[in-house]
Amino acid sequence: MFTGIIEALGEVTELVQDQENLNITVKSKLSEELKIDQSLAHNGVCLTVVKLGPESHTVTAIKETIDKSNIGKLKVGSKLNLERAMKMGARLDGHIVQGHVDQTAECTEVLQMDGSWMYTFRFKDTYNNITIEKGSITVNGVSLTVVNSKDQEFSVAIIPYTYEHTNFHQIIKGTTVNLEFDVIGKYVAKLIGK
Repeated sequence: MFTGIIEALGEVTELVQDQENLNITVKSKLSEELKIDQSLAHNGVCLTVVKLGPESHTVTAIKETIDKSNIGKLKVGSKLNLERAMKMGARLDGHIVQGHVDQTAECTEVLQMDGSWMYTFRFKDTYNNITIEKGSITVNGVSLTVVNSKDQEFSVAIIPYTYEHTNFHQIIKGTTVNLEFDVIGKYVAKLIGK
């Protein structure tokens, strides 16, 4: 379980294909604090630490993860939003995030506002996911509030802190991002048969 509040940026230093799996080595200030078998969200994808190195850790993504997320598009040098699992009893500063990416979306517009940025994303209707105005959405692991909710499209407003401390500063028109829709909204949609 995660909150969508990013703790650090990591940088991909190595990608190794192993059959259908992808082993990803990440350099990060969090790496020194991690343990083997620990869950860590990478751009919102919950992955298990399988190896530790000096100032780095390695995780493995299976085919299912690669197919449903932007993990397969990573390159050496890619920046990743990182978050450790939430501690029980800690404040929930973002919203309930499972670390299970529902699907990807494409950035269709980035507008620089007066002191903030507005990002618009478009997603396919493949999985019947929806957003609602002022509802929660996780983009590349970052807990955000939806604005301008439309069918298969939504926008989010980014403050300078989030822009500088996550990989949002690298997202441009055409960038593929990971989406995790609000878990409570998913349960409600299932109950009403959406």
